[in-house]
Amino acid sequence: MPRHHVLGRLARHFEVVWIEPAAGWRNYWLSNKARDAAIQMRSPEEFGIDIYDPGRWLPEVYRPEALGDWIRKQRVKLACAKLRQRGCDKIVLYLWRPEFDWARDAIDADLSCYHIDDEYRFSMEDLPNDPREVALIQRVDQVIIHSRKLLEKKGGINPHTMHVPNGVEYAAHATPAPAPEDIAAIPQPRMGYVGVIKSQLDIGLLHQLAKRRPDWSFVLVGPKGYLGPKASLLDQLEGLPNVYLTGNRQLAELPAYMQAMDVCMMCYEVCDYTNFIYPLKLNEYLATGRPVVTAAIDSVAGLEPLVSIAHSAEEWETALDNALSSGANSPAAIQARQNQAELHDWDRLVQQIADQFRNRLAR
Repeated sequence: MPRHHVLGRLARHFEVVWIEPAAGWRNYWLSNKARDAAIQMRSPEEFGIDIYDPGRWLPEVYRPEALGDWIRKQRVKLACAKLRQRGCDKIVLYLWRPEFDWARDAIDADLSCYHIDDEYRFSMEDLPNDPREVALIQRVDQVIIHSRKLLEKKGGINPHTMHVPNGVEYAAHATPAPAPEDIAAIPQPRMGYVGVIKSQLDIGLLHQLAKRRPDWSFVLVGPKGYLGPKASLLDQLEGLPNVYLTGNRQLAELPAYMQAMDVCMMCYEVCDYTNFIYPLKLNEYLATGRPVVTAAIDSVAGLEPLVSIAHSAEEWETALDNALSSGANSPAAIQARQNQAELHDWDRLVQQIADQFRNRLAR
C-alpha cells in the first residue's frame, strides 16, 4: 500500500515509529489465536521502521467512551516517547485515515500531516466531503493528496496542500525477470490484470472480451476482494477456458507476473469513485515497458499514447489487438513508457515529502 512505500522510505530521512492499529480487548484476552499482522511489509528491519504494537495492555475499547479515548491516546504518547528516547527533538504526526483524527489531540506534535490516498467514503457516486474529514484537513499543518480529482475536491480546504501521486519501485519492475512457472504455462497472448479482484472492476467487460477472443488468454493475478453482486459474474468468467485466476502472490513476485503479460489491463468500471483513484499498478505496469490498455478513469487523462484508453468492448478489443503490434512493442515505445514510470519512482516522490517536512519544521 502507499503508506508502506512512503513511511518505509521516510525512515531513510527520519526516525519512524509505526503504530499498529490495536485489536479489541477480546482478541487479546479471550482468544488463544495469535492476532493477524495488520502490516504486510517484507521486514521492519529492511525499512528501518520501529513497529509499535500496543498489545493486550492497550487494546481497543469502545465502552466507556472516555476510557477508550484515553487508551488510544496513550498509544500515541508511548510511540512519541520512543522517538524522544532516540534523541528526536521534533515530532511529526503522520495520519493516513480520517478515523485517526483523535491522534491530533494525543500529543503536541511539531508538525501534523494527513495523507489522502483514497476517497474514504467508497461511494460509486460522488458525495459531499465528510464533515469529520474536513475538520481534520483544517486542523493539520500539512495535507498530501494523491490524485488530481481528489485535489480538486479537497485541495482548497487547507492552504498547505501538496499533490504527490502514487509511485513505483522502478528498479524492481523495470529489471527483467523470468516468467513464473504458472504463467509460462499459459498460452500467449496474455492479457493481464494484477491486483485485487473487486467490485470496482468491469467484470462484465472481461467476460465479453474473453468470449469474443478465445484465442487470447485473460490472466488475473491477485486475491478476491469484495465483489458484491458481481460474485456470480466472476464465477462465470472463471469458468471460461481462456480465463486464468492465479490467486494471491507475494509483493516481490508481482513484477515478474506483470512482465509475463503481453498487455497489462486496468479494467475498471468508470464511476465517480474510480475517477478519484490513482492506481498503484499504473506506474508499475509502465515500468515493465509492457503496453497498457485502460478504462477512461481520470488518472490516465493526458497519458495517451503511453497508454491506450478504451470505452466500449469494441474499443477494448481493438486497443488490445493494437497493443500486440510491433509498433506498440518497439524499443522506443517501451522506453517511453519506462521513462514516464521513472518520474514516479517512490524514492523521488518521498524525497519531496521529506523536503517539505524539513522546510515546514525549519519555519
